[in-house]
Amino acid sequence: MNDWTDDQLDRVGAADQLEVASVRDDGSLRPFTTVWIARVGDELFIRSAYGPENGWYKRAKEAGVGRIKSAGVIRDVAFVPVPADDTALHQALDAEYTRKYGPHHAAHVTATVLGEDVRGVTLRLDALD
Repeated sequence: MNDWTDDQLDRVGAADQLEVASVRDDGSLRPFTTVWIARVGDELFIRSAYGPENGWYKRAKEAGVGRIKSAGVIRDVAFVPVPADDTALHQALDAEYTRKYGPHHAAHVTATVLGEDVRGVTLRLDALD
């Protein structure tokens, strides 16, 4: 299920940052963590800039669900792992991260959210009811 409205996709996709929180076993939210967001087509994606051991990423992947806040949008989401071998999607994500963040953060973008090392730590955000 990926029930984003066009307005939500536009606002969140254009935002500089996104706050993401996973759900604990008891249903409560963990603290929000700020990450970069990329939109490709009608889908939203986040990548773990510091690999699979990054705390927010591990918790999001394990929980499978959580909440995002960005650009006035608050939505419950499913965190859906993206196959590392989806070359076309990852190339599109690399291009979007470069376009969006490269002009102001080129060295950091290149070192943390581009290339083959982050393909295995990419999550699609599917909006939930």
